[in-house]
Amino acid sequence: MGTIVDVVAFLVTLLAVLAAAGHAGYLALLSNAARKRPGGQNAVNFTKKRAPVAGVTLGLGLLALLISSGGVAADVFAILLGGGAGIGSMAALRSTQSDFHAGRY
Repeated sequence: MGTIVDVVAFLVTLLAVLAAAGHAGYLALLSNAARKRPGGQNAVNFTKKRAPVAGVTLGLGLLALLISSGGVAADVFAILLGGGAGIGSMAALRSTQSDFHAGRY
């Protein structure tokens, strides 16, 4: 039973870290492209406002990944923490994409 919970905790937290890293990477690429074009300062400011959310979710995902190396109780907590961080980062990524593509920045 403990091995199954360990594997599930590892997978959930790994996916949370990947989702948060994807959001942070998207913001970094967007900011880099905006700096290179004239008139891109609004997009740079937009990405700066979104960067703390990406950093916090990435930090929570990494913390959950670290916690998942404990016992079963720690694994359950890591699953909850990692799941929340992953869902939060995916929602933030969707919000960032929709706001940027709609021109609300």
